[in-house]
Amino acid sequence: MVKVGIIGSTGYAGQELVRLLLGHKEAEIVWYGSRSYIDKKYSEVFGNMFEIVDDKCLDDNMEELSEKADVIFTATPQGLCASLVNEDILSKVKIIDLSADFRIKDVSVYEKWYGIEHKSPEFIKEAVYGLCEINREDIKGKRLVANPGCYTTCSILSLYPLVKEGVIDPDSIIVDAKSGTSGAGRGAKVANLFCEVNESIKAYGVTTHRHTPEIEEQLGYACGKEIMINFTPHLVPMNRGILVTAYGNLNGDYKYEDIKKIYDDYYSKERFVRVLEKDVCPETRNVEGSNYVDVNFKIDERTKRVVVMGALDNLVKGAAGQAVQNMNIIFGLPESMGLEQPPMFP
Repeated sequence: MVKVGIIGSTGYAGQELVRLLLGHKEAEIVWYGSRSYIDKKYSEVFGNMFEIVDDKCLDDNMEELSEKADVIFTATPQGLCASLVNEDILSKVKIIDLSADFRIKDVSVYEKWYGIEHKSPEFIKEAVYGLCEINREDIKGKRLVANPGCYTTCSILSLYPLVKEGVIDPDSIIVDAKSGTSGAGRGAKVANLFCEVNESIKAYGVTTHRHTPEIEEQLGYACGKEIMINFTPHLVPMNRGILVTAYGNLNGDYKYEDIKKIYDDYYSKERFVRVLEKDVCPETRNVEGSNYVDVNFKIDERTKRVVVMGALDNLVKGAAGQAVQNMNIIFGLPESMGLEQPPMFP
């Protein structure tokens, strides 16, 4: 049984970790960490956990937690994990960080885009980018995994086969993405109030969103060079979901069957990536509550571009579900354990 500690268990991603791990046959949660609700019963914070979780919330003492857990999930704001982690802790416990602290390999890029000083840059090189379908072998047995962001997971998995195979010009990529409001976290913000977002949609972080360098770095590894993309996120008045529509210039005269074969070659054996049938567009409602990513594409013969589409649940495959998937890989458990729930509908 893998003993699990969660720092940040009362955020949206943290609560989703709890929900998934309670159904995991080989995991036991031993620490419900939360700075805001110390000594308060977890079920008082989340009423859906009434008579399911009787534990009280604890603090974020990673030193103490490292003595009690086999793995720590940090579902916390940027900068916190980096400020807490040290060699002594990593010698005792695995850490799967859901923030961006260890995703970007160039510390100067991280500090520029996130506007904070990195507190433990000595661990950046060691950290593995936990995009399971691409870095599975590198994740096995590692002690520090950087769990990818929600926009990035959807964008990279949707585009990766075409970038890796040289089908599209990576510097021509434009990513248009939409997110449900839970992607902004559980903290109270005027911009996320019901009356502010209901019956409206808006772009935000235009040319400055922090997931941009993460997407560029990972797709750059795929094609073997540094690239630049345009990434524009939008806020949609729904609870969950990421929808990505991406565009890229084709490097040749490709037919539907050519590109479909590439996607099938990459993903036909992947449990959680579903390549849809021809002309079926991904929808967020078809992945809600699940660890699935639905992807598809359409060739625009008029413009010689390909339109790539992807959908996932930002709290599951975009956060907690992928973190559990990483835990399973690290500890040699079946990768889908605890993640086999079909999507919810409606």
